[in-house]
Amino acid sequence: MNNQVALFLGALILIGLGVDYMYYDWSGSIFLARKLADLIEWLAFWR
Repeated sequence: MNNQVALFLGALILIGLGVDYMYYDWSGSIFLARKLADLIEWLAFWR
């Protein structure tokens, strides 16, 4: 991955977080964080 791709992906993530904050009051980010925590817990069980 070169610098242009990394910067583009970083900007895309920041724009997505900004849209989630402005229009949806962090509901999408909180949902994804909870699902990620569940996935990590599930993976730790199978370790």
